[in-house]
Amino acid sequence: MTDTLRPVHVVGGGLAGSESAWQIAERGIPVVLHEMRPVRKTDAHDTDKLAELVCSNSFRSDDAEYNAVGLLHEEMRRCGSLILRCADAHKVPAGGALAMDRDHFAAAVTEAITAHPLITIERGEVAGLPPEDWDSVVIATGPLTSPPLAEAIRAFTGEESLAFFDAIAPIVYLESVDLSKAWFQSRYDKPGPGGTGKDYINCAFEKDDYRAFIDALIGGEKVDFKEWEKTTPYFEGCLPIEVMAERGVDTLRYGPMKPVGLTNPHKPERRPYAVVQLRQDNALGTLYNLVGFQTKLRHAEQARIFRMIPGLENAEFARLGGLHRNTFLNSPRLLDGGLRLKAQPRLRFAGQVTGCEGYVESAAVGLLAGRFAAADRLGQDCVAPPPTTALGAILSHITGGAEAETFQPMNVNFGLFPPVDDKIRGRDRKLAYTRRALADLAAWV
Repeated sequence: MTDTLRPVHVVGGGLAGSESAWQIAERGIPVVLHEMRPVRKTDAHDTDKLAELVCSNSFRSDDAEYNAVGLLHEEMRRCGSLILRCADAHKVPAGGALAMDRDHFAAAVTEAITAHPLITIERGEVAGLPPEDWDSVVIATGPLTSPPLAEAIRAFTGEESLAFFDAIAPIVYLESVDLSKAWFQSRYDKPGPGGTGKDYINCAFEKDDYRAFIDALIGGEKVDFKEWEKTTPYFEGCLPIEVMAERGVDTLRYGPMKPVGLTNPHKPERRPYAVVQLRQDNALGTLYNLVGFQTKLRHAEQARIFRMIPGLENAEFARLGGLHRNTFLNSPRLLDGGLRLKAQPRLRFAGQVTGCEGYVESAAVGLLAGRFAAADRLGQDCVAPPPTTALGAILSHITGGAEAETFQPMNVNFGLFPPVDDKIRGRDRKLAYTRRALADLAAWV
């Protein structure tokens, strides 16, 4: 049968593109996966591996009962997700989160895609709209879509591009952390997948030191913006640490540096004033990233300021933070319910370029785009998942649920789901969402 089917072209070998290619090929349809690296590099990637993680190494909460992103994990597992399979195989301790060794994870995805008999990988940039004879295309070029392709899409649709900055958190070597000041503990001692309840390194601030740290963040020298970048907004869910500091002296204490659920064994008599957490970044446990510390500080300033953190006075950095510009479509206006470009339905879009936000959400939209493209190729109905599922809630949001005039990237959350019984409150309400979702997903699958 595959001899008579034309291939589907997938442009972009990130999380969404890899997942999309896998879903299509698993349905017996040949795929040509186009990845421009290493022929053309990006500002954020370091390797030529597929599905390389450039920011965090965490897929966030793995709690499928009480957390929307954990529910999305479970839905993707039940849909045969390659990305979740590889993440589960290479997870590292991270409390209640699903985090993985980023190198082993990307290698596993690359190996699986390369070994699939129906997938051909072509290295090179697709510079402009895909050729007309590619009758089915999934564009999953992500937030770092190459300028020629982005410009071609913008010119074709007549839409002004939307863009925001996304910042990368620094990574330190474990051996350089002073554990006479820092300690291992997960918040509320929660073990999570593959964890022990002591999965994070914690660095506690006293009040005066915290205030000095905030002043340093605000006063530190930042990366200069190009003129055309100055009006680009940040995504609220991934603000640089210094931008959060500028919003008020206590902003970080109620955000990524909140001290709740933690006890400093070096000073057990009182709760820390603020805490920086470091999360394991590789399987060996030799690298840890600073949680929530995306930054646009210059590299020299990062080393100076982050060594003000108790326990990191002599920190050695395996990678310092960075900043890159993300581009995404006004999807509610441009895409139909099957993620096709209304003006040219042979083109589908997937991943962060659609305006979903987050690793898992990106892969999830890739999964949907792949299934839709496969259904079209096989002459089957393109049936969307119910909006009561996490997959369906994301799809509904980016293809019409959001206001086109104010559209911004969005993580999966229960606010995107049709409401459950108003009489159900608290944790029971979240459980009602997840139980309904998995029951409805089973019928769809």
